[in-house]
Amino acid sequence: MPKYSVITPVYNRPDEVDELLESLAAQTFKDFEVIIIEDGSTKKCDEVCAKYRGSLDIHYYFKENSGQGFSRNFAFEKANSDYFVQLDSDAILPETYFEAVDLAIHEYKWDAFGGPDKAHEDFTAIQKAVNYAMTSVFTTGGIRGKKKNMGGKYTPRSFNFGLSRKVWETVGGYKITRLGEDIEFSHRIIKAGFNVGFIEDAFIYHKRRTSFRQFFKQLHFFGRARINITRFFPEQLKLVHTFPMAFTLFILSVPFTYVFYRPLFNISFLILLAYFTLLFIDSLRLSKSIWVAILSVPACFIQLFAYGLGFIEEAGKGFRLKE
Repeated sequence: MPKYSVITPVYNRPDEVDELLESLAAQTFKDFEVIIIEDGSTKKCDEVCAKYRGSLDIHYYFKENSGQGFSRNFAFEKANSDYFVQLDSDAILPETYFEAVDLAIHEYKWDAFGGPDKAHEDFTAIQKAVNYAMTSVFTTGGIRGKKKNMGGKYTPRSFNFGLSRKVWETVGGYKITRLGEDIEFSHRIIKAGFNVGFIEDAFIYHKRRTSFRQFFKQLHFFGRARINITRFFPEQLKLVHTFPMAFTLFILSVPFTYVFYRPLFNISFLILLAYFTLLFIDSLRLSKSIWVAILSVPACFIQLFAYGLGFIEEAGKGFRLKE
């Protein structure tokens, strides 16, 4: 019986699964199984999984498409371990990931846990810029994946999210399959009184999106998800979650100030110039790359604007509570 089960739903991403499995095969800590759930893909990864059968305790399942949340529930039922570790298919693990997880669980007795995400040195410049936008303290990325944040108590996210079998048997699995399913699940675990922790050293390299167009679609979806979560937990809508909406409305108002009141337009322009300069300098400080710093400016713009649009769109549908 393995101590951990790695659970990864996948949809049409065999190349990503290959990189994930390669990093799992290189782990210094080996007491885990791997469960890959093919969620109705047309581009299957069964042959990729078969390649690692000699180096990993791997189990591959194909099912009809039902979304990530319900695919993880399917895997929970199949798992043989005491702890379930959920990873996205676009994750790459440093070789000491499970070593860090096991040490922290032994020391702190976490019932559920998560860790941060970082950009690998081999990522493209766009991927590094997107990672900056999603982790910077100067965007809403600064409130996610942190031990302490303005958005309330730390809630693990599905790209790097572990829980004990006891948690699953007590709380149950995912009740929704998309639009913030992992945050809704985390909140139920916290409300049930389980010990939830953040493991700084259990980080992953998160590939995310490889183009700004894909990134826009993803963040628009995230904005909608934040409203959907409030339909289950109204108290989880914090002031900080409305910042992207305020940014989006501000951006949309700028053309009108140019037409109707030029002095206000000039002020707005200077504010945006100062903000984008701050982002460029901070990204340059962290990445040591002028090109990544340049790309970080549109990445952060997209992160806020697309999230804000999704937030406004979903809020327009109402806040009716769900059972």
